[in-house]
Amino acid sequence: MTTPSTNRPPEPWDSFLRGLDAAVDTVTRMDCIGGFVITQFYGLDRATSDVDVIELAPPSAASTILTLGYRGSALSRVHRIYLDRVAVASIPEDYEDRLVEMFPGAYRHLRLMAVDPYDLALSKLERNGMKDRDDVRYLARTVPFDLGILQQRYDKELRWQLGVPAREDLTLKLWIEAILEDRAEG
Repeated sequence: MTTPSTNRPPEPWDSFLRGLDAAVDTVTRMDCIGGFVITQFYGLDRATSDVDVIELAPPSAASTILTLGYRGSALSRVHRIYLDRVAVASIPEDYEDRLVEMFPGAYRHLRLMAVDPYDLALSKLERNGMKDRDDVRYLARTVPFDLGILQQRYDKELRWQLGVPAREDLTLKLWIEAILEDRAEG
């Protein structure tokens, strides 16, 4: 796994997050997924303009942070990035047990928590856009994925949550085949 060389994210992320941190007076956990995690924690070099958050706790701080960091807010206009509360996301059931703090000690109150790479990949399964597939292939190479763990986590913790599990079964099967092809070529 590739992690940042410093204990802070690069600009403009650091200034944006310092602005959020200054607005709350209690330790606040932000469970993050998406492009922010894959670029800032797992090291993929691609553009992203938001921090996708699936959980903010405690609720009293969540409201403050969401109001301050939403797309179009003064803070987001200054830094040209924003906070995006992901209301509907398919995440493996026990993801919270595997969270890792992204920048320990960087902020007084904020605790940015990254989902583990398998959970991050599986969170992209239903959308399955080109960027999602590229992200998964990157993670599969970088981590590198144990495909048995990926399949087991899907079967045990995610499949039952999905609206059309047969479709996602096929998507995961195609992803695994692509990962195996990458490994055969490499």
